[in-house]
Amino acid sequence: MSATLLRGRTLSFRDMPGSHDDHASYLYEEDGAVAIKDGIIAASGSYDEVRAQFADAEVVDHRPHLVLPGFIDTHLHFPQAQVIGSFGTKLLDWLNTYTFVEEQKFADPEHCERMATHFFDNLLRNGTTTAVAYCSVHKASAEAFFSEAERRKLRMIGGKVMMDRNAPDALCDTPQSAYDDSKDLIERWHGKGRALYAISPRFAITSTPTQLEMAQALTAEYPECYMQTHLSENQAEIDLTLDLYQSARDYLDVYEMYGLLGDKSLFGHCLHLGGRERAAMAETGSVAVFCPTSNLFLGSGLFDEDGLRGHGVRTAIATDIGGGTSYSMLKTLDEAYKVLQLKNQVLNPLKSFCMMTLGNARALQLEDKIGTLEAGSEADLVVLDSHATPAMALRMETVRSLAEELFVLQTMADDRAIAGVYTAGRACHPELRS
Repeated sequence: MSATLLRGRTLSFRDMPGSHDDHASYLYEEDGAVAIKDGIIAASGSYDEVRAQFADAEVVDHRPHLVLPGFIDTHLHFPQAQVIGSFGTKLLDWLNTYTFVEEQKFADPEHCERMATHFFDNLLRNGTTTAVAYCSVHKASAEAFFSEAERRKLRMIGGKVMMDRNAPDALCDTPQSAYDDSKDLIERWHGKGRALYAISPRFAITSTPTQLEMAQALTAEYPECYMQTHLSENQAEIDLTLDLYQSARDYLDVYEMYGLLGDKSLFGHCLHLGGRERAAMAETGSVAVFCPTSNLFLGSGLFDEDGLRGHGVRTAIATDIGGGTSYSMLKTLDEAYKVLQLKNQVLNPLKSFCMMTLGNARALQLEDKIGTLEAGSEADLVVLDSHATPAMALRMETVRSLAEELFVLQTMADDRAIAGVYTAGRACHPELRS
């Protein structure tokens, strides 16, 4: 198969930028190119250099747009596509009033398949090429998630939630059925094509100790899988968790008692952690996932990015659909900037774009596969138009640097700024497919 060259202004990161003028942390080509062959990046760099290596390649000219690695979302909920924008409650009431009602529909395989089509269309429409998703308690929801991802050749991570209490009967499994269904799904999907599995006890409130023992057994049997759950999102959640697990020293200790901490463990939210919890997360390499739009929407609290990193805790960032209010990682970083402003912390735009590409790839230990434009990486890319709306075009008249342009994209852009998406080297934007 001959190569394809994507021409444009290319941007990829070497490391997390320390400031807006940390030029050594990234690679930028004003006239750049990415060569793609058999779904893999064969080369990237200046257009002239890459063109010389692939003289016969077809050129797709995206100038003057930016070409970057595809965005990565590390925490969201596949069954909550029709929950987004549900009015007026805090976390636990929101789950009972809206989320658990909606998730019961996923007992129907046809509903799962329909939602999977819309779910992936919305991700790709917003430039997200990899996501870590919770499915519903129903095995059919995970089957639909992975089947649709396989059809589109997407690098996706997911898992059926495990929950056997404090939810409607129609959404409760048992410790044994959760283990059996998860094991079957792991055997069927983990490592098949571009699929990876996340063992997914929803959170301590909805799992009995026996079920967390089953989650522990799964992580021991399948250490190559991820583990995802929720941690310290809301004070009422923390109080209820400690009432249910009275021997625990703190919320994190519930998961620690069942061996669920580790460098492939993703903990959503982590807003109200104590010093012992931060130290334990750092020691085990566990990841704290920042979900700014849902934290603001549900009034849960403000993420302490600098404090967590200062304690050595690995972090990632995510939309948290449907408590989160947008599929867009650009909008997510816009809200992250505001959250950190309130914490007197600085989020420069170069760091923002690194966080949703290389940063999230590192959190998932997939930086050898996604998150950069390095040769050998899977060819998942996004093309960004910083003049996509009249307001953006007007603002861009005064922009004088790459960092300023990125901040315009982060602050003002939405799905209209996504001028192209490629996964495994194929154009796959729902409205822009060739």
